[in-house]
Amino acid sequence: MSLAMSSADRRPLSSRVHTAPHASRAPDCLSSMPLSISSPLVECRDLRFGYGDRPILDGVSFTVPRGKVTALMGASGGGKTTVLRLIGGQVRAQSGSLRFEGQEVGALDRAGLYAIRRRMGMLFQFGALFTDLTVFDNVAFPLREHTRLPEALVRDIVLMKLNAVGLRGARDLRPSEISGGMARRVALARAIVLDPDLVMYDEPFAGLDPISLGTSAQLIRRLNDSLGITSIVVSHDLEETFRIADQVIILANGRVAAQGAPAEVMASDDPLVRQFVHAQPDGPVRFHYPGPTVAEDFGPRAAAGGRR
Repeated sequence: MSLAMSSADRRPLSSRVHTAPHASRAPDCLSSMPLSISSPLVECRDLRFGYGDRPILDGVSFTVPRGKVTALMGASGGGKTTVLRLIGGQVRAQSGSLRFEGQEVGALDRAGLYAIRRRMGMLFQFGALFTDLTVFDNVAFPLREHTRLPEALVRDIVLMKLNAVGLRGARDLRPSEISGGMARRVALARAIVLDPDLVMYDEPFAGLDPISLGTSAQLIRRLNDSLGITSIVVSHDLEETFRIADQVIILANGRVAAQGAPAEVMASDDPLVRQFVHAQPDGPVRFHYPGPTVAEDFGPRAAAGGRR
């Protein structure tokens, strides 16, 4: 699939629109240069977070290298989406450190959070498109909300992003008139319309047919490389995710159970990791929910005592 993008198209948005007379000036914190090409874009150290008395993350540490696709995987309820919310500053860690481009996310005020969020794109589960807006207006929304670009330039940028995901011709349709796979691609175009440094994908393959799933996976990989961005993909689809990822992180029991290249994680001898990557029904994650033994439920005492 061709992204149909020229070399000029791959430049950051700021370098393509600096002559626009009405373009808003970026805040100083957005114009700061990266600490180092080799330094991680996101760095988590001994991160702890929970909801009430229920711990979700218990000493999680990992880094997200620049320009790479990092897959965040693990059993449902393991804290994957929580990590994305922590990176975006929707919730704050109870202890530990989480840095984006060297900035401590938990220490930022509202203005600082809004500034780093403009450098992030997000593809929500099932797309989360505005149902009353056309495909074009869905993708244009972040540009109209966060910039003062003239409408003619907004049009060109939106059509360029839609062309990158193969949906330039669907610009006038509404979400109810396109398939689930197409809606996911529209959401991807919206996620990259501001040319972010980081794009986070929350279950981008859920509910897709094999063709749409493969198309979406290859788009994530190709756009990551073509635009020079960094991607974090939360997914349960092992085959496609392992195919496009440079690094895989598996969360389990509030900690990092495995981290490395896909082949390294697949070859892990950790029982929990093996159960996950080989889809084994029983193992450290038990098939049966904890409860009374079979003898306690069906034995003579249970019958005599009327146990439920």
